[in-house]
Amino acid sequence: MLETGHRNSACGAEAFGLRNLAGVHWNLQAPALYEHALAKNEGKLSSGGALMAETGVHTGRSPKDKFVVRDASTEGEVWWDNNGAITPAQFETLYQDFLKAAAGKELFAQDLYGGADPSCRIKARVYTEYAWHSLFIRTMLRRPERSELDSYVPDMTIIDLPSFKADPARHGVRSETIIAVDFTRGIVLIGSSSYAGEMKKSVFTFLNYLLPKKGVMPMHCSANVGGAGDVCLFFGLSGTGKTTLSADPKRTLLGDDEHGWSPDGVFNFEGGCYAKTIRLSKEAEPEIFAASNRFGTVLENVILDPDTGVPDFDDGRLTENTRSCYPLDFIPNASPTGRAGMPKNLVMLTCDAFGVLPPIAKLTPAQAMYHFLSGYTAKVAGTEKGVKDPEATFSTCFGAPFMPRHPSVYGNMLRDLIAKHGVDCWLVNTGWTGGKFGVGRRMPIKVTRTLLTGALDGSLKNVSFRTDPYFGFAVPTSVPGIEPHILYPSKTWADKADFDATARRLVAMFQENFGKFEKHVDAAVLEAQPQVRLAAE
Repeated sequence: MLETGHRNSACGAEAFGLRNLAGVHWNLQAPALYEHALAKNEGKLSSGGALMAETGVHTGRSPKDKFVVRDASTEGEVWWDNNGAITPAQFETLYQDFLKAAAGKELFAQDLYGGADPSCRIKARVYTEYAWHSLFIRTMLRRPERSELDSYVPDMTIIDLPSFKADPARHGVRSETIIAVDFTRGIVLIGSSSYAGEMKKSVFTFLNYLLPKKGVMPMHCSANVGGAGDVCLFFGLSGTGKTTLSADPKRTLLGDDEHGWSPDGVFNFEGGCYAKTIRLSKEAEPEIFAASNRFGTVLENVILDPDTGVPDFDDGRLTENTRSCYPLDFIPNASPTGRAGMPKNLVMLTCDAFGVLPPIAKLTPAQAMYHFLSGYTAKVAGTEKGVKDPEATFSTCFGAPFMPRHPSVYGNMLRDLIAKHGVDCWLVNTGWTGGKFGVGRRMPIKVTRTLLTGALDGSLKNVSFRTDPYFGFAVPTSVPGIEPHILYPSKTWADKADFDATARRLVAMFQENFGKFEKHVDAAVLEAQPQVRLAAE
């Protein structure tokens, strides 16, 4: 068997059960992985040096095809209402079939860390069929020093074979696509999907399972830190602005997607960023634009000009979920350690396509837990087949597909941490104002950044606030530099009756969604639930 690269010679592919491979390329860096990917026609080179790859039919994750092994150790620990289950026997059959499918293939292996804090990190070994997948996961996770590879033994192993097709009848799964997770054995099997994000989210899922038992809060959030050491967390679902708003040139970036909150402070899980690029522009997001146009970056499903190789970030013909994967240090002000102290501010981002939420609101700790458990954003018309009007999306803890434990576990941890450290909490709407999608306009990024700056420097706490009549949180009545009406959503609508009806409908959606959590929270959180308290403004 051909083997290249550097690894622990006492813990090779055989330790995982891989046999009769054509070869394994260990811990290759970007130049070598580029050469392999281009030689295998896995991608194209952009004019700026990025590697562009298409993911085929899967342009996003497949949460319905994700299954967790239900055994004695996970039976009472996993939130089974949210996680599909397979038996240990079904997983073993699947595992053996993966090993057979890998025979004769040339695989790429990366030995990596999930977590910047050595006391909390997990060692993740990732075998991939594609060279570009190896580059992706090497970019997204944290890379050990070469000397650390000599004794590296993984805590978890991922094998990623897009060519493998699961058999629902044989394996007890839903389709040919499979993401199978065995927490007890520390194995993830990914088949029949070329979407590279499945790998990084599998590591996140493991950390979400393991860390709460250690008293560490795993979070689907971005984070940055100011010059005074003031840390801010940005929670939000895809498309709400986590990456954009955390990449603030005046603050140090910790990371754009996954973090832990331990007794020692906040730490990044990753070593890279995974930014959405649809309609990315140099003017609006200069740091991300620059990072997406250089060697070492992976572009997913971004259309290149056939003559010049220049990326067309406005072209969504393959998917609206176009992505750029680049090393964290491609952002000039990124933290080299990925670690910082305790948060001072916590921001929950939502893209409200109904256009009824204010651009910013101050949350009490109980309201923060309510909105964290709700995890609200909205899909807009045109982004998915069949979506003609805005549709509310509630993904608890802002990441339900990655949450193996019950949401109350994470919600209670967050509430306790907010109270212990006196964290100021904010809800920020990066969606629509002046009407729902198709009628109103997108919240101006300048407005969002100005209000966030005020929240983070403390000046926003000194303005006057009103109580929102629909959602009960505190909203600024006036802020220097902000047009007055935008702080009063109803005043931005031409049809006030339509606004009232839309706001009431969204309140009802919140209430209906939260029904499943009511028995898991205390009276203060229940009282934080949106309800129409006053007549329309």
